[in-house]
Amino acid sequence: MEPVVRRPPKKRAKRCLVPAVVLVLLLIIILGIGLGVSLNRSSETFKTTFMDRCQKFVGYDCEKVWAAFEQSYVGKDPCNVPMEAYDPLIAAAPFKPACNRMMFWSKTKDVVHDFTGKKDCFVTLEDTLLGSVLDGLTWCGKEGSSETLTSDCPGWTDCDNNTVRSFWNRVSAAFAEVACGDTTAMLNGSIATPFSPYSIFGSIEVKRFSSQKMRSLNIILVTQEKHVSNCTNQSLKDLQKELDGGIKYNCKEVSEAQIQECSSKPETPCGACW
Repeated sequence: MEPVVRRPPKKRAKRCLVPAVVLVLLLIIILGIGLGVSLNRSSETFKTTFMDRCQKFVGYDCEKVWAAFEQSYVGKDPCNVPMEAYDPLIAAAPFKPACNRMMFWSKTKDVVHDFTGKKDCFVTLEDTLLGSVLDGLTWCGKEGSSETLTSDCPGWTDCDNNTVRSFWNRVSAAFAEVACGDTTAMLNGSIATPFSPYSIFGSIEVKRFSSQKMRSLNIILVTQEKHVSNCTNQSLKDLQKELDGGIKYNCKEVSEAQIQECSSKPETPCGACW
């Protein structure tokens, strides 16, 4: 007679599922805590960068500026932050006129900042407190959250009123509103339309130039060896039509090589660069 093999009751096998379920729940909790810590660190790193950059400017209460900045987007849908949301920030750190030294640009950022970084001739938006503290950064908020997020934020073209785009539109408008005296703008002569009505310069800044403050707009058309456009370009004629009556318009074609050579010579007067 064959021996009887007794197997454990099936219910015992079910008991083994309990520790497995608990383990999964623990992993979920741990991952959630880890994600929360990661978000907090990201938020803290962003604020540290903001404050470090802010403190390089004398005469500002950086904690007050940070609080006004947070007020603009924290707890809000990142695609529903209009330009006006940054009005309290502008009030906390208003732009100061720099007559005859203000520089605007469109599609020439690297050339402009290489030049202004080497020669103390002009002031760009990115040289001001608000332009400097957030240059190159990404941020947004989230409904129901008090955190500042630095990832998974909508891109520049994902929605019109996204957090970053609205900021740059607002500060660009404020910077242009204080433009005074003889003002300069570097545009790109290596493209077919140096002046685009859809750029920040065309859609925001030019529309804020006032003949009550500005005497002239001097266009420096940055060219390369084989430049595409010159000062007779139709888009530049359109720019002249956009200017507030009474603002004088000038245009000069200057090679990028000439600008770079001039910026490398500290002794050369700024006006001699073009």
